[in-house]
Amino acid sequence: MKLLVTVVLLCVSLFSQAQVKDKDVLFTVDNEPVMASEFLRVYNKNLDLVKDESQKDIDSYLELFINYQLKVKEARRLELDKDPNYIREFNNYKKQLTKNYMSDSEVTDALVKEAYERTTNDVKASHILIRIDETETDTMAVYNRLLKLRERLQNEDFATLQKEIHDGKTMFAEDLGYFGGFKMVYPFESAAFNTAIGEVSMPFRTRFGFHIVKVFDKRKSLGEVTVAHIMVSSKQKDSTLNPETRIRQIYKKIEQGEKFESLAKQFSDDKSSSSKGGMLAPFTGGQLTSKEFEEMAFSLENKGDISKPFKTDYGWHIVKLIGKKGIQPFEEVQLELKNKVKRDSRSNLINSTLVKKLASKYDVEQHKEGLTYFESIITDDFFKRAWKAPENLEADKTLIKIGKRSVTYKDFLGHLMSSQRKYSTRNVTVKAMLATEYNTFYEQQVLKYHEDNLEFENEDFAFVLKEYRDGLLLFDLMEQEVWNAASKDSVGLQEFYETHTANYVWKDRVDAVILSSASKATIEKVKRQLENGVSVENILPEMNANGELNVISTADVFEKGNETLPADFEFKKGTSKVYQHNDSYHVVYVKEVHPAGPKSLDEAKGKVVSDYQTYIEDNWVKALNQRYNVTLNESVLKRVKKQIKN
Repeated sequence: MKLLVTVVLLCVSLFSQAQVKDKDVLFTVDNEPVMASEFLRVYNKNLDLVKDESQKDIDSYLELFINYQLKVKEARRLELDKDPNYIREFNNYKKQLTKNYMSDSEVTDALVKEAYERTTNDVKASHILIRIDETETDTMAVYNRLLKLRERLQNEDFATLQKEIHDGKTMFAEDLGYFGGFKMVYPFESAAFNTAIGEVSMPFRTRFGFHIVKVFDKRKSLGEVTVAHIMVSSKQKDSTLNPETRIRQIYKKIEQGEKFESLAKQFSDDKSSSSKGGMLAPFTGGQLTSKEFEEMAFSLENKGDISKPFKTDYGWHIVKLIGKKGIQPFEEVQLELKNKVKRDSRSNLINSTLVKKLASKYDVEQHKEGLTYFESIITDDFFKRAWKAPENLEADKTLIKIGKRSVTYKDFLGHLMSSQRKYSTRNVTVKAMLATEYNTFYEQQVLKYHEDNLEFENEDFAFVLKEYRDGLLLFDLMEQEVWNAASKDSVGLQEFYETHTANYVWKDRVDAVILSSASKATIEKVKRQLENGVSVENILPEMNANGELNVISTADVFEKGNETLPADFEFKKGTSKVYQHNDSYHVVYVKEVHPAGPKSLDEAKGKVVSDYQTYIEDNWVKALNQRYNVTLNESVLKRVKKQIKN
């Protein structure tokens, strides 16, 4: 038993010694270290992408990796990383990449799943809203008033209460019908979905003010439907035109076989859709104001089904089903929902949760006494976009401390100055404005600090960013040192071509016309006509008469081995035999045979330039190996190889 334990412990010890550690240096370039972990990550990442088996060999791949690092070193020596175009492109990429790492994944995943539930279900509700500025802090009176209305709404008919209190200015009482996820602002959506059928929510706040919501029904989403319609408006300038009579006349024409789209263009009063054959944008259940229209559209089952005439508040309609999309599986819409969540007001919840975690991580200190100071110096001119900070502003005082960074009164002042504009027409207090803007500013600063330090805190982000940083540098370097050099050096290109002429030769070629048909008899007829001296130009119209396409011709200079030619094709002038090739029959009329021979520089230029670029690069890489001293750590390389093999 003791022996077994000893063997196990020995194996664990040997394995741990074989493992590459984060601080292990694989090689240095002029004493600048390149870590073994970086090589391992690149090797493993690219292993499945490499088609050349030789590049899967660790030593061969290491040589490529060293050359890559030499090129990056050279790019920095040439200060390509200081080029304004490079800096701009890199910063744009960094900004895009950062977005993918600036969120709380757990909160995001939970919100995406919640969003799926809410987009696959509908809730039918009405609400009462009292408008109030989103910065207002004195809200007790509004809250209490809504509590009283809530009590009435629990016992009274909504329509009756609506007539009494709705003024369309500060007080709104509205029937919202059915709606699903993303159709309302997130706090309202949450209140509606979290309230039971028949119940009235407690008062809650959105950016519009305070609400209560009454829920009447919940159902599975109807999905999405696309229809076209023909509408005859109930309001007609022609008093002799009866809308119902007209719609039934149109329906009769449809029954007689006339095209729905043509009738829509001719007779529909909905001019926004008539020019498109009556086509409407796709819509979901609850999205339209007309319940009758929605019910009819969703009742149609098969693509192309056409409804009988029916009436809505807008007039008389006939609807044709174009397409119908039911509830999609979560996996199919997950990415789309994730993007929606990040664009929606839900993203505020993601940011707030992340900020709380980061505040603890960075030991954030808030000196909120600064808000009292700002309250004392801001005047009503702020709301007229005319306020200026006093000259004796205590600019260097710390308002927020995040890690080692101090955010000063001056920083917050800059934020306030840029915010003046949005308060120019609003009736709020200085205290309420400061509270709102400070919260926004605080979150921005914590997230900005996290963003600035992301490269040092997140190994995955740092690796991806370094990959792009070096890759972008390498592209600019290769363009300068190899690609442009080869294309612009006409003398060097000519000399390289003349030295390597044997590499650029034509195989046997024919200037020919290939005539093809699925019918052997047809091609044999074509062959006889060619042998009798009839031209291709005269043969084709005869073979393809009466709108038929029996023979296709392809004219070109074809080189031996061209896939279009039959494998056993005989290179000689005149009319060939009939070949069966690629499931068709062919006869080839050869105008001229060009025997194998050297290509001119113009004929081979693409290949010559490519080979010349490789030649320049090979010599350049040799020069880089002489310029920079590379020292390989053999013991670390052994562990790298062992880890890859394991």
